[in-house]
Amino acid sequence: MATPYTQVLPLPRHQHFPKPNPYSITVTNDRYFANHPLVLLIDKCHSIKQLKQIHARMLRIELFFDPFSASKLIEASALSHFCSLNYAQKVFDQIPQPNLFSWNALIRAYSSSQDPIRSLLIFVNMLCEGRDFPSKFTYPFVIKASAKMKAFRFGKGLHGMVVKGGFGLDLFVLNSLIHFYADCECLDAAYLVFENMQTRDVVSWNTMILGFAEEGYANEGLKLFHRMVDENVKPNDVTMMALLSACGNKLDLDFGRWVHAFIERNGIRESLTLDNAILDMYMKCGSIEDAERLFNKMGKKDIVSWTTMLVGYARAANFDAARSVLNTMPSQDIAAWNALISAYEQSGKPKEALAVFNELQLIKKAKPDEVTLVCTLSACAQLGAIDLGGWIHVYIKKQGIKLSCHLTTALIDMYSKCGDVEKALEVFHSVNVRDVFVWSAMIAGLAMHGRGKDAISLFLKMHENNVKPNSVTLTNVLCASSHSGLVEEGRAIFNQMETVYGIVPGVKHYACLVDILGRAGELEEAVELIKNMPVTPGPSVWGALLGACRLYGNLELAEQACNQLVELEPENHGAYVLLSNIYAKSGKWDEVSMLRKLMRECGLKKEPGCSSIEVNGIVHEFLVGDNTHPLSQKIYAKLDEIAARLKSVGYVSNKSQVLQLIEEEDMQEQALNLHSEKLAMAFGLISAAPSQPIRIVKNLRVCGDCHAVAKLLSKLYDREILLRDRYRFHHFKEGNCSCKDYW
Repeated sequence: MATPYTQVLPLPRHQHFPKPNPYSITVTNDRYFANHPLVLLIDKCHSIKQLKQIHARMLRIELFFDPFSASKLIEASALSHFCSLNYAQKVFDQIPQPNLFSWNALIRAYSSSQDPIRSLLIFVNMLCEGRDFPSKFTYPFVIKASAKMKAFRFGKGLHGMVVKGGFGLDLFVLNSLIHFYADCECLDAAYLVFENMQTRDVVSWNTMILGFAEEGYANEGLKLFHRMVDENVKPNDVTMMALLSACGNKLDLDFGRWVHAFIERNGIRESLTLDNAILDMYMKCGSIEDAERLFNKMGKKDIVSWTTMLVGYARAANFDAARSVLNTMPSQDIAAWNALISAYEQSGKPKEALAVFNELQLIKKAKPDEVTLVCTLSACAQLGAIDLGGWIHVYIKKQGIKLSCHLTTALIDMYSKCGDVEKALEVFHSVNVRDVFVWSAMIAGLAMHGRGKDAISLFLKMHENNVKPNSVTLTNVLCASSHSGLVEEGRAIFNQMETVYGIVPGVKHYACLVDILGRAGELEEAVELIKNMPVTPGPSVWGALLGACRLYGNLELAEQACNQLVELEPENHGAYVLLSNIYAKSGKWDEVSMLRKLMRECGLKKEPGCSSIEVNGIVHEFLVGDNTHPLSQKIYAKLDEIAARLKSVGYVSNKSQVLQLIEEEDMQEQALNLHSEKLAMAFGLISAAPSQPIRIVKNLRVCGDCHAVAKLLSKLYDREILLRDRYRFHHFKEGNCSCKDYW
């Protein structure tokens, strides 16, 4: 028996209806054909196949050329549950004189589609034909399409047409305009429309409150809600969701609890969507207890409910609870896996993020999507895991996944941070669409590898391509100038920021300029710049000055910079460590002891140095003096061999890099030999194939002795060594280093 979606409808006889003349200007009376059996049958269709049968019969009896009958066919093909926009467009194109209803149906259908620009084009075509004028049913949908396209100028033009066309008081049209302006981040215009409305319904208030909430103006959204209640407009569940969004963005737990109580007190229609919004608010505000209480009370839960709990636990760094939620979920969709991978990656736990991704690959119940790949590539970048990152790149190609700007940026960032800047450039040049983030990532990659001139050249090319740089772009190009010692170029770019690129320098940009001047030894100019900054110097500014003092051994200025830094960030252990290192290099061990005692009293601990290296897709990590690795005996034997070979070529270790009070010279040398970078290099020499570069990632600054040793090892063992620290890449090949200088 045929299903309702495939059965053939019995078509009516039509002998008593006259055939319309397709060439007449006014074909027939709409009312006359409204009751035609074929037209009535359109509303009973359950599939596109049935609709096509009716279409064929309408063509045969020339009923299709009646505007009303044709418009009913358009409506069904464009707006029904089985709609086909391609078919609707073909039907529409066959109508000699489509009526306004047909135009509106197609405009409405495309406004909700993945291709909203077609809605705008059809609207323009309707105006050009000039037979029909837009109505109050036309504007809301063409305005909606403009909002989806962020077509601000087009939408403003529509606003003018609305006023001129006499629809400036229509509630539905005005609500559409509020939504449009809010979506285009023009809240002033949205609020102006709202304020000038003679009548407002609950949709008007909801749209405006949500607009404020989504753009980060939570206070204004909350004030508007109070005004709404004062004006006796009864809020509904949509109002509450807009309000909860504002509370979550503002992190206002107290008001969020009040909203929850308001919902229960006023009997606002409860729904799973509303419960999920309350749950999300509690998690964003950090109240896991409230969220757990609500979650346990919820009679019905969907994938959003479970994922909200998972994300909330992960944000709170309660990874055991997040993992438990993932294991308990009735259905583990890719969004849940993404939430856990992203949480680990953003919490500085890239190894755990990759472990979850590998588990996902083994289970294969959920296929990785773009978010999965972007988060995993970011984790690869943190660890320097180029093997897995390269595998993901191959996977993208094999699956035919289109390289969006997000994916392109992630790939460029991964290859750059894993030491293969040429591969990053290859990805950059392989795509036709590059947004500001793609350009910025490539500039950052070149900067990291000490290719400052190339980074500046790419920045200028970006400007030529009419891609407007953002604040991050300027930070990256200034960092490039700093790492390559391009003082004049850096100065020039900084001075042009506002006049040429339209970006007011922020604290980070001043910090970059201080770093540029400090590395060049222009400490007095750097101090003068800080004194005259139009914004309050932040930790990054004082940190840059402190780093320059370490380079040039300026104790007095270092103490001033450290005091300022600690005042701004009392728990910044890095400031104490950096000043301690400056004291140590100057032989002021009493001051070193004093600082370390102060750190202990404040409960601050120095971040331990850790170096990671990826071999055959597995990431190995080493701490200073580490002996926990399964190949420790071979690693230390290799270190002894390295020490012997270094001595044979006359190398003497740099004792000034010993930052502890050790009087015996042989113990000083041993302390240097136990640095995590050297352990990782020894492991790379015994484990990585001779043709493979040894890629090491250090979480802190690479010390001068390790830098010098890596340079020599690249020559002695004929190996390419890439050593990345917190600040930049050091590329060693045949005894040479890509760095302009080592700072």
